[in-house]
Amino acid sequence: MTETPEARLEALGLTLPEPPTPVASYVPSVRAGELLWLSGQIPTRDGKLPRTGLVGRDISVEDATEEARYAALNALAQIKAGAGDLSRVKRIVKVQVFVASSEGFHSQPTVANGASELFVEIFGDAGRHARSAVGVAELPLGAPVELDVVVQLGDVPSIFPA
Repeated sequence: MTETPEARLEALGLTLPEPPTPVASYVPSVRAGELLWLSGQIPTRDGKLPRTGLVGRDISVEDATEEARYAALNALAQIKAGAGDLSRVKRIVKVQVFVASSEGFHSQPTVANGASELFVEIFGDAGRHARSAVGVAELPLGAPVELDVVVQLGDVPSIFPA
């Protein structure tokens, strides 16, 4: 029996949010051939950020890791909107995680794991990706993290092993 990405989300007790709407002059995603390029995803919930500020000063590593996971959930909503079905994902290709970091903060890779681990939980080996985790001074709307994701799509739904 095969399991869909949606079934994996449900098994984790997660529900895809509505895809966040752009806050400026851009589109949520662009498809170029097999690749779907997402615009930056921040961890909004119903259009609001529950946590803002710099990681390492205003936000703990644990809370920031949770925010990265939620930004990945928003990315999944954008992927579904752009691809029509999460089962069309062949691979998560690249994830760049930007972490609003206080001076001297060096645990960006730990925070980024919140997003990376969710992609693997949902897509298995197809969720393993190349990644950058970068500390930055500030992010849009005071977000603690932002994701930039590139996905390879297939024209037919892929099959995931149980």
